[in-house]
Amino acid sequence: MTQDAQPPRDPDAPVFDGPPLSLEEELAAARAEPEPGPDIDTVNAELADGINRCPKCGSTDVQLRASTGMLVCLFCRHQWQEDRVEEEFGLGVGIEELDGTVIAGGAGTIAADVADQVTLTCGGCGAEVVVDTAHAMNARCHWCRHTLNINQQTPNGAVPDAVLPFRLTHAEAVERIREFASKRRLFAHPRFKKEFVPENVLGVYLPYLVIDARAETTYVGKGEVQTRRWTEKSGDNTVTYYAADVYQVQRSVGLTVDDLTIEGAADRRDFDGSTTNNIINTILPFDTKNAVKWNSSYLVGFTSEKRDLDVDDLHPVMEEQLLSIGRSQVEGSLGQFDRGVRWEAEQVDVGGSRWVSMYLPVWLYSYYQENTQTLHYIAVNARTGETMGSVPVSQWRLITAALTVGTFLEGIAGAILVATA
Repeated sequence: MTQDAQPPRDPDAPVFDGPPLSLEEELAAARAEPEPGPDIDTVNAELADGINRCPKCGSTDVQLRASTGMLVCLFCRHQWQEDRVEEEFGLGVGIEELDGTVIAGGAGTIAADVADQVTLTCGGCGAEVVVDTAHAMNARCHWCRHTLNINQQTPNGAVPDAVLPFRLTHAEAVERIREFASKRRLFAHPRFKKEFVPENVLGVYLPYLVIDARAETTYVGKGEVQTRRWTEKSGDNTVTYYAADVYQVQRSVGLTVDDLTIEGAADRRDFDGSTTNNIINTILPFDTKNAVKWNSSYLVGFTSEKRDLDVDDLHPVMEEQLLSIGRSQVEGSLGQFDRGVRWEAEQVDVGGSRWVSMYLPVWLYSYYQENTQTLHYIAVNARTGETMGSVPVSQWRLITAALTVGTFLEGIAGAILVATA
């Protein structure tokens, strides 16, 4: 981090912090598409036939036990889990040496013309089983009852590189949602409270791209150092004025980010004023360091959404977040500008980035308010328990409360006037 700007000793002789940046050439270089780096191959060869067998008894009747985060065989009760991708793919190291854009297999470009239906050949009896990846990642053979799973990367965005298993159970999620709603029960709509049922709390895996990156950010602007302050009368009012020296300020900072998490679905990225705020972002972060290699058995009993945004779509989002991180890092070097700094131009040069597709777990409760045609929902981070949401309010309760508070304040004001008369 450079720290070039210093206020002058003589306030009458401002000292500039260096010549203005010529941003045209620098921005062009910074925005240039980096050379692609090596892909990360994430196909699990052991599960290529689609049959995820219990390593102890060979059964395919396997699902996640949320209380432990382990896969459990429903036949012999054996428990195990896949390896963590942090060690398996070497994601925790080498961020400082990243060069170009490294894309894992599950984060590859989505082929728009690929159908959701994937046909698997059952390894148990040879029958063909169709899996609709738009709604599920596994299906049972109607002949031998083996469960067949989508484990290999498909070009429709359905299969990620990693999955972060559920930790909170359904009962724990229901309790978190009850606690959240009870704190807002005073103004909550009666129908919302009446119609809440635990069965409507659903577990869903949402698609994200998790990014490691190294970059350099640069900021150019004007900083002010106050030299004098005074007040003057203007009619019945008093106006405060100040004088300040203005300096050109430039800051640059090199930074690395580890596990920057960006949504991989367009319908939650592009929120407008007519929809509920993006509550999912408020329950971040997830402990992505504990994500494991993709195995669709983790999805049994839960729903999931497909990724429909590619690396190219999200590169500008990453750059904006890197600029925001850089701004926070240079903030500590601006203390001498007591009137603040106004940034007029900024740029980011991404030297290297690594993209991994990941499913993250959320417990979700939704409620549609018919009279306002608004969808409200409460989300629970299924790893940390962080809860946030939107609760429909009763307008008449709000009005009653406002009138009550207004009458109370009016009564206090009247009492004060009587006491001082």
